[in-house]
Amino acid sequence: MESERAEPTTFCRFCGEELTDTVVDLGMSPLCESYVRPEARNSVERFYPLKVLVCRNCWLVQLDQYVSADDIFTEYAYFSSYSTSWVDHARRYTEDMRTRFALDGNSHVVELASNDGYLLQWFVEAGVPVLGIEPAANVAEAAEAKGVPTLVKFFGQTLALELAKHGRLADLLIGNNVLAQVPDLNDFVAGMKMILAPTGVVTLEFPHVMRLIDENQFDTIYHEHFGYFSLHTAVTILADHGLEIFDVEELPTHGGSLRIYAKHDDDLTHPVQRSVKELLAREDAFGLTYIDRYTQFTAQVEQTKRDILDLLIGLKRQGKTIAGYGAPGKGNTLLNYCGIRTDFLDFTVDRSTYKQGLFLPGTHIPIFEPEEIDRRKPDYVFILPWNVKDEIVAQMAHIRDWGGQFIIPIPQPQIVS
Repeated sequence: MESERAEPTTFCRFCGEELTDTVVDLGMSPLCESYVRPEARNSVERFYPLKVLVCRNCWLVQLDQYVSADDIFTEYAYFSSYSTSWVDHARRYTEDMRTRFALDGNSHVVELASNDGYLLQWFVEAGVPVLGIEPAANVAEAAEAKGVPTLVKFFGQTLALELAKHGRLADLLIGNNVLAQVPDLNDFVAGMKMILAPTGVVTLEFPHVMRLIDENQFDTIYHEHFGYFSLHTAVTILADHGLEIFDVEELPTHGGSLRIYAKHDDDLTHPVQRSVKELLAREDAFGLTYIDRYTQFTAQVEQTKRDILDLLIGLKRQGKTIAGYGAPGKGNTLLNYCGIRTDFLDFTVDRSTYKQGLFLPGTHIPIFEPEEIDRRKPDYVFILPWNVKDEIVAQMAHIRDWGGQFIIPIPQPQIVS
């Protein structure tokens, strides 16, 4: 199959190879976390191309960078603690890491992109010394309020060198859902190498690109995510900077993620587990080292868009009312790509007080507190953060009292009664 050729002016952000293959083109879209204030509803919004490319050399799936990381992350609208299931995921992780790697009051745990302290708070509670590194001052302030010491800086080799000079090496270095948000991968990973203690461990979590492709998770693509990773690509990138992946776990979070464990490549205290070889073999069998697997994604995405719109149009023709639940970044990609505005969704709700009273970027769907659903009693609730659908269905189970039902859009739209 002949792949679509992109403009030959983009180069891989890891290996520098020229990028000529498009995975999917989602058109023009605003930044997914650029929520609109009421007084700015009639102002001009910036839209940027949302085109995904893949490198034939290292198989890194990636976007062009249109906006600097400073513009995106200096003030950020995502607070991790508003997701109960995510905070619980973090608590279980800290318990597992303390047990597996014997972390105690003499250890040092560092988290990159530590957000509002949702994870490090559990280490603090257990008496393990921590340091959070978070570029968004507004969410770092929330972390400090939890007792989590936090540096308000972007992480890279410059900061890593400063920390290493002061002996602040990490016995456990954490990066949950941050690798995708790093524009300069080589600077970031080189920095990780510099602050990792000689027998220290790195754990990174990120959505698995194999699941993204297999389950049509196109809405996890947005400008704030510069890259999308397979285990194959992660092994290649870390190895280039003297780090070796010695274990991998598959997680249900974010629609299917990987947690990788890495060490210095000369550290013999953490032998490589069979899990690494086995998942690499499965990725190869799936086709992640063949260009056709990537370039066929467009047809899947376009069909999912048609299916979502068919469902919504049918319900609106029956006179049904539909509200959204959640205002996540992924929801904004889905709504803008599908052209879903207030003609389909009357409003959406979100537990984050930071987002309430604002409007979704591009579509200008208003965001209210969750109680608005109880007041208006819509026939259907369209779950935008479908990756936590079980949590939301449990929280909102009472909509069944008035005959309300849920719509889950991904991997295929379905009604859940």
